[in-house]
Amino acid sequence: MNLKPLGDRVIVKPKEAEEVTKGGIIVPDTAKEKPVEGTIIAVGPGRVSDDGKTIPMELKQGDKILYGKYSGTEIKINDEEHLIMRESDVYAIIK
Repeated sequence: MNLKPLGDRVIVKPKEAEEVTKGGIIVPDTAKEKPVEGTIIAVGPGRVSDDGKTIPMELKQGDKILYGKYSGTEIKINDEEHLIMRESDVYAIIK
């Protein structure tokens, strides 16, 4: 991928929405919940503070994360859906 986020932004590959519930019911596309889990694909250099110093990112490429349901901006890379969002939109890293 030839895309590098700027500042404190990250590019996230959302986890696919579940097609079938635990009870075996097939969920149509219109009823699927937006995913709140994903994997970080690319990370920017970090936020620049008021005094000009770069504050490094806590997140790194490959981290599995939780984020807000409506966080970020949807973009397409190689015909795949991704999100670009700020580091502050990420709630947690899944260990």
